[in-house]
Amino acid sequence: MITVKRKVLFGDCDPAGIVYTPRYSDFALEATHDAMAVLLEGPAISKMKQLGFMTPVRAFNLEFLTPVTWEQELDIQVSVSDIGNHSFSFQLEAFLEGGVLAFTAHSLCQNYIEAPYWDKYEIP
Repeated sequence: MITVKRKVLFGDCDPAGIVYTPRYSDFALEATHDAMAVLLEGPAISKMKQLGFMTPVRAFNLEFLTPVTWEQELDIQVSVSDIGNHSFSFQLEAFLEGGVLAFTAHSLCQNYIEAPYWDKYEIP
């Protein structure tokens, strides 16, 4: 498991100071890229391109559990939950201060495709 920290910015929120719903998907995807950067030992997208593959998202499921507001910090725990022949999935849990679970992202499934042809291939 890899933990990614994300501070909620003013621009992430609506006028009431609550995170806009679409921003949660950004938080989750950014966290998976940060986790992949650790696993690939460098910037995730650049490393994937160098290695000749990309990982477009095929499925995405979020559950909102606690409102998140401006200037709060999230600890997003990212782990690989499944590895298939052509795809892999991440499980994310985002916590606020005090261990309060803010949201989860289940089965962030990524297809393994070879660039630049965009055909799926088996994971080596």
